[in-house]
Amino acid sequence: MTTLLIILGIVALLAVFIIGIYNRLVALRQTTNQAWSDIEVQLKQRQDLVPQLVNTVKGYAAHEKETFREVIEARNRAVSADTVQGQAAAEGMLGAALGKLFALAEAYPELKANTNFLQLQDELSDVENKIAASRRFYNNSVQEYNTAREQFPAVLIAGPFGFNEREFFESPEGREALQTPPVVDFGTS
Repeated sequence: MTTLLIILGIVALLAVFIIGIYNRLVALRQTTNQAWSDIEVQLKQRQDLVPQLVNTVKGYAAHEKETFREVIEARNRAVSADTVQGQAAAEGMLGAALGKLFALAEAYPELKANTNFLQLQDELSDVENKIAASRRFYNNSVQEYNTAREQFPAVLIAGPFGFNEREFFESPEGREALQTPPVVDFGTS
């Protein structure tokens, strides 16, 4: 009888231990999902600002059709991206295209003074800061989740229960590419 109680006690302790690990992995996965949702909200706000910004600039620089086309195509790719890596790549292209669009403002002093353009530029800057903060939070939660699922004994539970590795939200070009400003050439020498 005593042996049976000891075995039942060990089994119960083991079950509580496994449940604790499982629940921790669930909590970390949910934190990561919530962090990704925060990024998506910020990216949507950015993507919604792009058409307004393009339309404002068009009024002053209608002949810059190639730049407008690049910005709209980059925005459309960003809207339709469906993976973390795809989203990171599309957002990188959108950022570069927006850099070219803002460079146009330097060539058009009336545009630089336009209050609507300045307001949109400020809003976009604010959204960019929120995206950066959301990205840091997301990548931190991914790091914490991935570490927890790879540690022993959680690794024994993670695979069978579908706790798959999550991807970081980073630019595919690497950190150095994010530090380099875009090159803008209007064909004047």
